[in-house]
Amino acid sequence: MTDLIAKTAIDRRLAEIVTPTIEGLGFELVRIRLMGGNTKTLQIMADRPEGGIDVDDCGRISVAVSAALDVEDPIEDAYHLEVSSPGIDRPLTRLKDFEAWKGYEAKIETSELIDGRKRFKGQIAGTEGDEVLIEIEEGTIGLKFDWLSDAKLVLTDELITEMLRQKKAQPAPDGSQFDDIEEETSEEE
Repeated sequence: MTDLIAKTAIDRRLAEIVTPTIEGLGFELVRIRLMGGNTKTLQIMADRPEGGIDVDDCGRISVAVSAALDVEDPIEDAYHLEVSSPGIDRPLTRLKDFEAWKGYEAKIETSELIDGRKRFKGQIAGTEGDEVLIEIEEGTIGLKFDWLSDAKLVLTDELITEMLRQKKAQPAPDGSQFDDIEEETSEEE
């Protein structure tokens, strides 16, 4: 479990509880965060291994994860559960994400200073061993995956175009998931 998926100790514990449930449904945990406030929010981002998750999938994950959390009961206070897709400008939390999104722009932060800086923005150039390769103004550099504290895609026209292309490639709904419309007839007819 990397710190990019689950940063804090409670996030890591929650990830241990929900990951088998999420994977059992055929999805992958992308990120989990327990966020504070008047009422805490448990945010879970999930995706299919090949990409693509919809609202119904999020609902199935939510129901299954709720049951698993009810059994373990790791959160003492009341909380809201929020299950979502990673979105277009998705977080990059696994080494394989940097290979999958090669060629797209990303923002990467490291936990320690690397050559006097912690923030890097550039085009992902893939991976090499345990390093993430990123093209920045100075050239292509390698950052050890363990050094990363945050990483996400940058919303660009190219990224939006790719997401629209992927969406178009998905089969169109056949209408079977919709209820038939019942028409009422009045007695006066």
